[in-house]
Amino acid sequence: MGIKLYREPRIENPVLVASWPGIGNIGIIAVDALRQIFEAEEFAEIEPWHFFYPKRVLIRNGVLESMEFPTSKFYISRVGSKDLILFIGEEQPGEGVRAYAAGKKAYRMANLVLDVAERFRCERIYTSGAAVALTHHTMKPRVWAVPNTERLLQEVGEYQNAILMSDIEGRGGQGNITGLNGLLLGVARKRGVDAVCLMGETPVYLQGLPVSYPKASKSVLGVLGQCLGIQVSLHGLDEMEREVERAVEEFCRQLPSEMREQLDRLKPAPYAEPGDLGPITEDEERRIMEDVERFFKEGGQGD
Repeated sequence: MGIKLYREPRIENPVLVASWPGIGNIGIIAVDALRQIFEAEEFAEIEPWHFFYPKRVLIRNGVLESMEFPTSKFYISRVGSKDLILFIGEEQPGEGVRAYAAGKKAYRMANLVLDVAERFRCERIYTSGAAVALTHHTMKPRVWAVPNTERLLQEVGEYQNAILMSDIEGRGGQGNITGLNGLLLGVARKRGVDAVCLMGETPVYLQGLPVSYPKASKSVLGVLGQCLGIQVSLHGLDEMEREVERAVEEFCRQLPSEMREQLDRLKPAPYAEPGDLGPITEDEERRIMEDVERFFKEGGQGD
């Protein structure tokens, strides 16, 4: 179990950006976009044998030829004065029936990612995921930020369209990050490496749908560009965003009128401040989720 290094790249001033699948695939869409924009090249991977079961086996001429596992790969690209190391994991390792990484396997993988970061002397690590929020899909998602050290609070608080998770109204200055995004921050702190998690807001009523949410990925990329001091083109995600927007609008049209009215309360009126409609209560949030779940159980169709 370990790292398979295909080559030893010469790296200067590196920063590592890591991602795994999650709600809306916010982080993995953002980091894969960086891989394509900057034509990053694969140079290493985490061996999968102790983390995953095979996704499928290949049989040729009646004989098992190979097994295909979820991949966990590292890519490298020179961007301005920095080297950008990108980590893209196709799956989060877990134990039991948990949806997100947990247990010894997740802890081992987080440490292996940190091994690569330390090997190449990364000055900072970024992770990215979803922030399930009381927001509407027509609104521009904000980015919730969580640094793993107090000395980053001021810097992170100055990024446009970003807000510290601890400053979100109604959270009492607290929060939690599930899966490897949060675990990696903790392991990095233990090793003395600065790290920040950036989470794009995803409407609460979409969290249970099998749909990606590139709109939030674009917001994350916008903040990452500020963090890294680089220009990141967001146009590559425009068509994906339009397709998802159409699917979400179709889903909302199928909802009963009283449910649509509840969702409209999450959308501020034109030219009004978000607070003008009044905050949605916990009871209303719970009712929205219960109504959406009931809609599917009763045969509602959505994509």
